[in-house]
Amino acid sequence: MLARVAVVAFNTYREAVRARILHGLFALALGTLGYALVVGAFAVRNTMRAVSDLGAASISLYGIAVAIMLGATTLYRELELKTIFPILTRPLRRGEYLVGKYLGSLMTLWVFIAANTGVLLLALAHLAGRPLWQVLAVGLGSLAAVLLLAWRKARWRTLLPLPWSVALLVAGWFLADGAGDERRVVFGLAVLTFFEVAIVAALATLFASFSSPFLTTTYTFGMFLIGRSADTLARLPSRVFGETAKDVGSVLSKVVPNLMLYVPSRPLLTGEQPGVSLGAYIGSAGGQAVAWSIALLAVAALVFRRRDFL
Repeated sequence: MLARVAVVAFNTYREAVRARILHGLFALALGTLGYALVVGAFAVRNTMRAVSDLGAASISLYGIAVAIMLGATTLYRELELKTIFPILTRPLRRGEYLVGKYLGSLMTLWVFIAANTGVLLLALAHLAGRPLWQVLAVGLGSLAAVLLLAWRKARWRTLLPLPWSVALLVAGWFLADGAGDERRVVFGLAVLTFFEVAIVAALATLFASFSSPFLTTTYTFGMFLIGRSADTLARLPSRVFGETAKDVGSVLSKVVPNLMLYVPSRPLLTGEQPGVSLGAYIGSAGGQAVAWSIALLAVAALVFRRRDFL
Protein backbone atom coordinates (compact mmCIF):
# COMPACT_ATOMS: atom_id res chain seq x y z
CA MET A 1 0.00 0.00 0.00
CA LEU A 2 2.68 2.50 1.01
CA ALA A 3 4.66 1.78 -2.15
CA ARG A 4 1.62 2.44 -4.35
CA VAL A 5 0.82 5.69 -2.53
CA ALA A 6 4.47 6.79 -2.80
CA VAL A 7 4.51 6.23 -6.57
CA VAL A 8 1.38 8.37 -7.02
CA ALA A 9 2.80 11.04 -4.69
CA PHE A 10 6.11 11.35 -6.56
CA ASN A 11 4.39 11.42 -9.94
CA THR A 12 2.06 14.17 -8.67
CA TYR A 13 5.02 16.12 -7.35
CA ARG A 14 6.90 15.80 -10.65
CA GLU A 15 3.90 17.09 -12.58
CA ALA A 16 3.38 19.97 -10.15
CA VAL A 17 6.94 21.29 -10.20
CA ARG A 18 6.79 21.48 -14.00
CA ALA A 19 3.67 23.68 -13.94
CA ARG A 20 4.33 27.18 -15.25
CA ILE A 21 1.75 28.75 -12.97
CA LEU A 22 3.69 27.42 -9.97
CA HIS A 23 6.87 28.96 -11.32
CA GLY A 24 5.01 32.23 -11.75
CA LEU A 25 3.74 32.18 -8.16
CA PHE A 26 7.24 31.38 -6.91
CA ALA A 27 8.65 34.34 -8.85
CA LEU A 28 5.83 36.54 -7.53
CA ALA A 29 6.61 35.45 -3.96
CA LEU A 30 10.27 36.32 -4.45
CA GLY A 31 9.24 39.67 -5.91
CA THR A 32 7.12 40.34 -2.84
CA LEU A 33 10.12 39.55 -0.63
CA GLY A 34 12.07 42.12 -2.64
CA TYR A 35 9.27 44.62 -2.04
CA ALA A 36 9.50 43.83 1.68
CA LEU A 37 13.19 44.76 1.56
CA VAL A 38 12.34 48.08 -0.10
CA VAL A 39 9.69 48.84 2.54
CA GLY A 40 12.13 47.86 5.28
CA ALA A 41 14.74 50.23 3.87
CA PHE A 42 12.34 53.15 4.40
CA ALA A 43 11.52 52.12 7.97
CA VAL A 44 13.15 54.46 10.44
CA ARG A 45 13.23 51.76 13.11
CA ASN A 46 12.83 47.99 13.18
CA THR A 47 13.87 47.38 9.57
CA MET A 48 14.29 43.67 10.17
CA ARG A 49 10.87 43.46 11.79
CA ALA A 50 9.20 45.08 8.78
CA VAL A 51 10.99 42.71 6.41
CA SER A 52 10.24 39.60 8.46
CA ASP A 53 6.56 40.47 8.97
CA LEU A 54 5.90 41.31 5.32
CA GLY A 55 7.97 38.40 4.07
CA ALA A 56 6.29 35.85 6.33
CA ALA A 57 2.84 37.20 5.41
CA SER A 58 3.62 36.87 1.70
CA ILE A 59 4.81 33.27 2.15
CA SER A 60 1.54 32.45 3.91
CA LEU A 61 -0.56 34.19 1.24
CA TYR A 62 1.13 32.54 -1.73
CA GLY A 63 1.30 29.20 0.06
CA ILE A 64 -2.50 29.25 0.41
CA ALA A 65 -2.82 30.16 -3.28
CA VAL A 66 -0.58 27.26 -4.32
CA ALA A 67 -2.46 24.83 -2.06
CA ILE A 68 -5.82 25.79 -3.58
CA MET A 69 -4.42 25.72 -7.12
CA LEU A 70 -2.89 22.27 -6.73
CA GLY A 71 -5.97 20.83 -5.06
CA ALA A 72 -8.27 22.21 -7.75
CA THR A 73 -6.23 21.12 -10.78
CA THR A 74 -4.18 17.98 -10.12
CA LEU A 75 -7.10 15.56 -9.87
CA TYR A 76 -9.19 17.30 -12.52
CA ARG A 77 -6.32 17.16 -15.02
CA GLU A 78 -6.19 13.37 -14.67
CA LEU A 79 -9.94 13.15 -15.24
CA GLU A 80 -9.91 15.56 -18.20
CA LEU A 81 -7.06 13.77 -19.96
CA LYS A 82 -8.57 10.40 -18.98
CA THR A 83 -5.19 9.21 -17.69
CA ILE A 84 -6.90 8.15 -14.48
CA PHE A 85 -8.60 5.17 -16.14
CA PRO A 86 -5.46 3.09 -16.87
CA ILE A 87 -4.14 4.03 -13.44
CA LEU A 88 -7.19 2.75 -11.57
CA THR A 89 -7.27 -0.49 -13.59
CA ARG A 90 -4.10 -1.48 -11.74
CA PRO A 91 -4.16 -2.88 -8.19
CA LEU A 92 -4.64 0.60 -6.71
CA ARG A 93 -7.58 1.65 -4.57
CA ARG A 94 -9.20 5.00 -5.21
CA GLY A 95 -8.47 6.06 -1.64
CA GLU A 96 -4.77 5.26 -2.08
CA TYR A 97 -4.73 7.25 -5.30
CA LEU A 98 -6.34 10.25 -3.60
CA VAL A 99 -3.92 10.13 -0.66
CA GLY A 100 -1.00 9.92 -3.07
CA LYS A 101 -2.22 13.00 -4.92
CA TYR A 102 -2.52 14.86 -1.61
CA LEU A 103 0.97 13.88 -0.44
CA GLY A 104 2.43 14.91 -3.80
CA SER A 105 0.82 18.32 -3.37
CA LEU A 106 2.29 18.55 0.15
CA MET A 107 5.76 17.82 -1.20
CA THR A 108 5.35 20.66 -3.69
CA LEU A 109 4.10 22.99 -0.96
CA TRP A 110 7.07 22.08 1.22
CA VAL A 111 9.50 23.06 -1.55
CA PHE A 112 7.63 26.32 -2.12
CA ILE A 113 7.52 27.33 1.55
CA ALA A 114 11.01 26.12 2.48
CA ALA A 115 12.69 27.83 -0.48
CA ASN A 116 10.93 31.15 0.12
CA THR A 117 11.65 30.99 3.85
CA GLY A 118 15.31 30.27 3.13
CA VAL A 119 15.52 33.33 0.87
CA LEU A 120 13.82 35.47 3.54
CA LEU A 121 16.27 34.25 6.18
CA LEU A 122 19.19 35.06 3.88
CA ALA A 123 17.80 38.60 3.50
CA LEU A 124 17.59 38.91 7.29
CA ALA A 125 21.13 37.59 7.57
CA HIS A 126 22.38 40.44 5.38
CA LEU A 127 20.37 43.00 7.37
CA ALA A 128 21.86 41.56 10.56
CA GLY A 129 25.40 42.19 9.33
CA ARG A 130 26.38 39.28 7.11
CA PRO A 131 28.42 40.39 4.07
CA LEU A 132 26.40 40.56 0.87
CA TRP A 133 28.88 38.36 -1.01
CA GLN A 134 28.40 35.62 1.58
CA VAL A 135 24.61 35.71 1.31
CA LEU A 136 24.71 35.76 -2.50
CA ALA A 137 27.25 32.95 -2.56
CA VAL A 138 24.91 30.71 -0.58
CA GLY A 139 21.73 31.68 -2.42
CA LEU A 140 22.90 32.02 -6.01
CA GLY A 141 25.69 29.48 -5.61
CA SER A 142 23.33 26.74 -4.44
CA LEU A 143 20.87 27.59 -7.23
CA ALA A 144 23.64 27.44 -9.84
CA ALA A 145 24.79 24.08 -8.48
CA VAL A 146 21.25 22.70 -8.71
CA LEU A 147 20.81 23.99 -12.28
CA LEU A 148 24.13 22.50 -13.32
CA LEU A 149 23.27 19.15 -11.78
CA ALA A 150 19.84 19.23 -13.41
CA TRP A 151 21.49 19.84 -16.77
CA ARG A 152 23.93 16.98 -16.30
CA LYS A 153 21.42 14.56 -14.75
CA ALA A 154 18.10 15.14 -16.52
CA ARG A 155 16.31 12.32 -14.66
CA TRP A 156 16.98 14.07 -11.32
CA ARG A 157 15.64 17.40 -12.56
CA THR A 158 12.31 17.32 -10.76
CA LEU A 159 13.66 15.79 -7.54
CA LEU A 160 16.48 18.27 -6.97
CA PRO A 161 14.25 21.08 -5.58
CA LEU A 162 13.47 18.91 -2.53
CA PRO A 163 17.01 18.72 -1.08
CA TRP A 164 17.83 22.21 -2.39
CA SER A 165 14.93 23.81 -0.50
CA VAL A 166 15.96 22.03 2.71
CA ALA A 167 19.62 23.06 2.29
CA LEU A 168 18.61 26.68 1.58
CA LEU A 169 16.39 26.76 4.67
CA VAL A 170 19.10 25.33 6.92
CA ALA A 171 21.75 27.67 5.51
CA GLY A 172 19.44 30.66 5.99
CA TRP A 173 18.76 29.63 9.59
CA PHE A 174 22.43 29.49 10.50
CA LEU A 175 23.46 32.62 8.61
CA ALA A 176 20.64 34.63 10.20
CA ASP A 177 21.88 33.93 13.74
CA GLY A 178 22.35 37.65 14.27
CA ALA A 179 18.70 38.44 13.48
CA GLY A 180 17.56 37.40 16.96
CA ASP A 181 13.80 37.27 17.41
CA GLU A 182 13.12 37.88 13.71
CA ARG A 183 14.70 34.56 12.79
CA ARG A 184 12.50 32.83 15.34
CA VAL A 185 9.39 34.61 14.06
CA VAL A 186 10.05 33.75 10.41
CA PHE A 187 10.86 30.11 11.09
CA GLY A 188 7.92 29.63 13.45
CA LEU A 189 5.48 31.18 11.00
CA ALA A 190 6.91 29.08 8.17
CA VAL A 191 6.24 25.86 10.11
CA LEU A 192 2.73 27.00 11.04
CA THR A 193 2.09 28.05 7.43
CA PHE A 194 2.97 24.54 6.28
CA PHE A 195 0.48 23.08 8.77
CA GLU A 196 -2.18 25.51 7.58
CA VAL A 197 -1.68 24.76 3.89
CA ALA A 198 -1.81 21.05 4.71
CA ILE A 199 -5.38 21.58 5.96
CA VAL A 200 -6.26 23.81 3.00
CA ALA A 201 -4.87 21.22 0.57
CA ALA A 202 -6.96 18.52 2.28
CA LEU A 203 -10.05 20.72 1.92
CA ALA A 204 -9.27 21.25 -1.77
CA THR A 205 -8.79 17.50 -2.23
CA LEU A 206 -12.17 16.85 -0.64
CA PHE A 207 -13.98 19.31 -2.90
CA ALA A 208 -12.03 18.17 -5.97
CA SER A 209 -13.25 14.61 -5.38
CA PHE A 210 -16.75 15.60 -6.54
CA SER A 211 -16.66 19.05 -8.18
CA SER A 212 -15.04 21.11 -10.94
CA PRO A 213 -11.88 23.25 -10.52
CA PHE A 214 -13.90 26.48 -10.33
CA LEU A 215 -16.22 25.15 -7.64
CA THR A 216 -13.30 23.56 -5.79
CA THR A 217 -11.49 26.89 -5.71
CA THR A 218 -14.63 28.71 -4.58
CA TYR A 219 -15.51 26.21 -1.85
CA THR A 220 -11.93 25.95 -0.57
CA PHE A 221 -11.42 29.70 -0.46
CA GLY A 222 -14.74 30.12 1.32
CA MET A 223 -13.76 27.54 3.94
CA PHE A 224 -10.39 29.25 4.31
CA LEU A 225 -12.11 32.58 5.02
CA ILE A 226 -14.42 30.95 7.57
CA GLY A 227 -11.48 29.19 9.21
CA ARG A 228 -9.54 32.44 9.48
CA SER A 229 -12.64 34.04 11.06
CA ALA A 230 -13.42 31.17 13.44
CA ASP A 231 -12.48 33.08 16.59
CA THR A 232 -14.58 36.07 15.51
CA LEU A 233 -17.58 33.90 14.62
CA ALA A 234 -17.46 32.24 18.03
CA ARG A 235 -17.75 35.63 19.75
CA LEU A 236 -20.39 37.43 17.70
CA PRO A 237 -22.32 39.83 19.97
CA SER A 238 -26.01 38.91 19.99
CA ARG A 239 -27.02 42.55 20.58
CA VAL A 240 -25.58 43.51 17.20
CA PHE A 241 -26.16 40.43 15.03
CA GLY A 242 -29.04 38.72 16.83
CA GLU A 243 -29.29 35.29 18.46
CA THR A 244 -29.65 33.42 15.16
CA ALA A 245 -26.46 34.84 13.68
CA LYS A 246 -24.64 34.21 16.95
CA ASP A 247 -25.77 30.56 16.99
CA VAL A 248 -24.81 30.05 13.34
CA GLY A 249 -21.41 31.63 13.94
CA SER A 250 -20.84 29.46 17.00
CA VAL A 251 -21.67 26.30 15.04
CA LEU A 252 -19.44 27.29 12.12
CA SER A 253 -16.52 27.98 14.44
CA LYS A 254 -16.78 24.42 15.76
CA VAL A 255 -17.29 22.47 12.52
CA VAL A 256 -14.55 24.11 10.43
CA PRO A 257 -10.79 24.09 11.10
CA ASN A 258 -9.74 27.05 13.22
CA LEU A 259 -7.02 28.45 10.96
CA MET A 260 -6.35 31.35 13.33
CA LEU A 261 -4.19 28.90 15.28
CA TYR A 262 -1.63 29.21 12.50
CA VAL A 263 -1.30 33.00 12.69
CA PRO A 264 -0.49 33.55 16.37
CA SER A 265 0.46 36.81 18.00
CA ARG A 266 4.03 38.05 17.76
CA PRO A 267 4.75 37.81 21.54
CA LEU A 268 4.04 34.07 21.37
CA LEU A 269 6.49 33.62 18.50
CA THR A 270 9.22 35.60 20.24
CA GLY A 271 8.72 33.78 23.54
CA GLU A 272 7.49 36.88 25.37
CA GLN A 273 4.01 35.54 26.13
CA PRO A 274 4.11 34.13 29.67
CA GLY A 275 3.02 30.56 30.26
CA VAL A 276 3.13 29.54 26.58
CA SER A 277 5.96 27.55 25.00
CA LEU A 278 6.43 28.02 21.26
CA GLY A 279 7.48 24.40 20.84
CA ALA A 280 4.40 23.11 22.64
CA TYR A 281 2.17 25.48 20.68
CA ILE A 282 3.61 24.35 17.34
CA GLY A 283 3.27 20.70 18.41
CA SER A 284 -0.39 21.21 19.33
CA ALA A 285 -1.12 23.09 16.10
CA GLY A 286 0.64 20.39 14.10
CA GLY A 287 -1.38 17.67 15.81
CA GLN A 288 -4.61 19.43 14.94
CA ALA A 289 -3.46 19.85 11.33
CA VAL A 290 -2.74 16.13 11.07
CA ALA A 291 -6.10 15.23 12.63
CA TRP A 292 -8.04 17.54 10.31
CA SER A 293 -6.12 16.35 7.25
CA ILE A 294 -6.77 12.68 8.03
CA ALA A 295 -10.47 13.31 8.67
CA LEU A 296 -10.91 15.34 5.48
CA LEU A 297 -9.02 12.79 3.39
CA ALA A 298 -11.15 9.98 4.83
CA VAL A 299 -14.32 11.77 3.72
CA ALA A 300 -12.74 12.58 0.35
CA ALA A 301 -11.80 8.93 -0.18
CA LEU A 302 -15.34 7.83 0.65
CA VAL A 303 -16.85 10.34 -1.80
CA PHE A 304 -14.29 9.58 -4.52
CA ARG A 305 -14.87 5.83 -4.20
CA ARG A 306 -18.55 6.34 -4.99
CA ARG A 307 -17.97 8.77 -7.85
CA ASP A 308 -19.04 7.74 -11.34
CA PHE A 309 -16.57 8.96 -13.98
CA LEU A 310 -18.90 8.33 -16.92
